[in-house]
Amino acid sequence: MKIINRRAPYEYQLQDRIEAGISLLGSEVKSIKTGRADLSVSIVRIKDGQAYLLNANIPPYQGGVPQDYNPTRTRKLLLNKNELIFLETKAKQQKLTIVPTKVYTKGQLIKVEIALAKPKRKFEKREIKRRKDVEREIEQELKSGG
Repeated sequence: MKIINRRAPYEYQLQDRIEAGISLLGSEVKSIKTGRADLSVSIVRIKDGQAYLLNANIPPYQGGVPQDYNPTRTRKLLLNKNELIFLETKAKQQKLTIVPTKVYTKGQLIKVEIALAKPKRKFEKREIKRRKDVEREIEQELKSGG
């Protein structure tokens, strides 16, 4: 089972990737294993020597959920000290953002792949979109012409 953040490669130039564990409630684990999670607006922040996943939307599992459950609550990421220092220094020095790119299961565990990312500018996004449109038109011409 894998949930991919499709927005991240469009919004950012992804660089170094790191695998992290995540601290979840039982109902959140069940929800993720059924493929229900949204990472499109989420980011990672490092505060007081800990990494936190912000704005990741994990909707409640249909079974049983606490009454005051917040689907976009802040969740702690489990990284070792060297990884935290690496992410924090690189992000500060090069003015990078840390974004989650995937959530997936690895055996019994649920892992989050996070990446250092540089935000793309508007003209870069337009150029990529224009290139994809041209490639799509060429493919259609080849299919209809051949």
